[in-house]
Order: sequence, then structure tokens, then C-alpha cells
Amino acid sequence: MSNNSPWQSPDSSANSSESGLYSPPESASSPQQYATPAPSWTPPPKPGLIPLRPLTLGTVLSASLMVMRRNPRPIFGLSVIVMGIITVASLILVGIVTFSNLERNLSASEADAATIEAGTIASIILAGLFAVSLSLIGGAILQGIISLEVARGAVGEKLRLRGLWNAAKGRLWALIGWSALVAVVSVIGIAVFALVTALFFAIGGTAGAVFGVLAILAGIVIGLVIMAWLGTFLALVPSALMIERLTLGRAIRRSWSLVSGSFWRTFGILALIIIIVQTVAGIVTTPLSFIGSFGSVLLNPTGNESVNTASFIAIYLVTTVISVAIGAVTIIIQSAAPALLYIDLRMRKEGFDLELTRFVEARQAGDSSVPDPYLTPDSKAARSAEPSPYAVS
Repeated sequence: MSNNSPWQSPDSSANSSESGLYSPPESASSPQQYATPAPSWTPPPKPGLIPLRPLTLGTVLSASLMVMRRNPRPIFGLSVIVMGIITVASLILVGIVTFSNLERNLSASEADAATIEAGTIASIILAGLFAVSLSLIGGAILQGIISLEVARGAVGEKLRLRGLWNAAKGRLWALIGWSALVAVVSVIGIAVFALVTALFFAIGGTAGAVFGVLAILAGIVIGLVIMAWLGTFLALVPSALMIERLTLGRAIRRSWSLVSGSFWRTFGILALIIIIVQTVAGIVTTPLSFIGSFGSVLLNPTGNESVNTASFIAIYLVTTVISVAIGAVTIIIQSAAPALLYIDLRMRKEGFDLELTRFVEARQAGDSSVPDPYLTPDSKAARSAEPSPYAVS
């Protein structure tokens, strides 16, 4: 009987004589040559300001600082202009009111002193409220325009000042209306707090004083809590007004729905950015305040009146200009953060990163007919009748 198995290959008879098993012939082609390579991870695209994925805390912080650096001329220039107008107008108004009332008080008779003093206090309060109103309006305009810059920067677009202004057309009054609403609610809250505190003090005696002090402390704590709570839920209203071009009511609901479920994260990021920015601004402005207070004395040790006045005016102007520049930088950073969180929350809740990616890829391929990804069904109908605000860049 033959030792060779009928299933054994002649080429492998020698190698398999001991095992008695069939060994297939070697193929000329290795199976590894036809294997599909494992897909490698690729980072999300970053066409401009941010990567098109849900943002981390570090990305929000770095992008907030990068907004001005990426497009400095229109952003910083507009911010300086608006802050300068607000500062100069407030200083002129408050200065005129203060000096005119001071002159009236000095020349008033004893019989009219009380009446003139009450009028002075009222006029100074009104001038201060007017300055606060100017600040709110200017801040709202800047926040809206900066949110547009963030939105277009996320998809790699860089608009000049004219393009940003065209994009903001028709929405500035909505921003001013939002600022007026915030101001009215704040004034009503402060008035109610002051009335309750005054009623406790009106009781008189030790009990009235104790309850009045407790009312002040409780009012401050409650006011801060309400301000933080509402401020976080409504922080995205300017972005919804400008980017999605919603009405005020829909923008309020939109901001509330986006922040819902992410309150503490949103609050923490916004609070952290405010603390960082204000701390750095305080470190820079504290020496300026010191120089403004004692600079004229150091520059004029002899006490010459004319030199003292000239040095005081010069130092005051320099410190004001530097303060305006610092204020312009801080408001840019603080306005960019809510716009970045608006985009981030839409990515997390709506898969918005995929829409932004499709938009960027279509634009890079030369397809300019792709619709604006930021517009929702609520805003597309109102927006379709308007010319494109991004035509001028």
C-alpha cells in the first residue's frame, strides 16, 4: 500500500508525510494584499475661527481671544468708536449737569437751598441713567455685530466693516429693544427692592434698622441669583436676533431652549470669561487710576496752579483713551463668548457641525448657491425676501 495520501499534493508530500494532513499550496498573492486598510481618524475641519465640532472650554476661551486678532480692523475699530462715543457723551453730559448744578448751589439763597439741592440730585441721577442707557445700547450693538463676525468666522469668512454693517441692517432696532427691555426690568426690580427696604427703615427703632439691613443683604443675594439665572438662559438672545434674524419673542424662546439642559456649563464658561477679563482689565487699569490721582502732584511738586491744571487734563485724557481701548477689548471678548456658545449648543443639540461642514465644502468647491446654514425654518421665510447681507465683503 502506498504511503502517499490521494489528497496530498506532490509538492507537499515530503512535508506532510509525518502529519498525514493536507497542506494547501502557497498562493502567489498574499491575502493581506487584498485587505481593506482600517480607516484612520481625521480631525474635524477648521476653516476659520473654530473647528467644526462641539467646543471645549479651551476652544471657547482661545476663540474669544482670537476674534479681534483674526479681523482686527473692523472689530476693534468699531468697538473703539462706539466705546469712545459712549464715554465722551457720558462725560460731557454728566460734567455739564454737575458743574451747572454746583454753580446753582453755590449761588442759592438759604430759602432755596433745599429745593435746588433736591433738583441737583434728581438731575445727576437722570444724567447717570442716560449714560447707562447709552452704554446698554452701544454694548448691544457691539454684541450683535461681534456675533455676526463669530458666525461668519466659523465658516472661514472674513467680512470688512461694510459687510458686517450690511449684515446687521434691520436688526439693530431689535437689539436696542432687547436692551431697553433689560433696562426696564432691571429698574423695576431695583425700585421694588428700594421700596421694600425703605418700608422696613420707616418702621423706626432697632427692629426697623435690623430688618432694613437684612432686607438689603437679602435683596443683594436674591438679585445676584436672579441676574445669574436669567442672564444665563437669555445670554444667547443677541446671537439669535442677529444670526438667525428672529423676532424678539422667538429669540428669547430660542435662547432658553438652547441653554436648557446645559445651564451650569453655560453659566460656568460665561462667568469664568468675565472673571478672567475683568481681572486682567483691573490689573491694567489700577495703575492708571493711581497715575490719574497722583500724577499731577508728582509732575508738579511746586504746586503751580496753571501747570497743575494742564497736567491734570493731560493725564485725564491719556487715561481715558487707554480705558476706552481696554474697554473695547473686554467687550469684544465678552461678546464673542455667547456667540461661540450659541454655535456650540446648536452643534450639540442639532448636529449643526454637519451642516456647517457641508456649507464649507460646497463653498470650497465653488458652489455659491448653498443656503446659509445658520437660518432655521423660522427665519428662512422672513430672510428670503431680503438681499444677502454678505454680498459685500
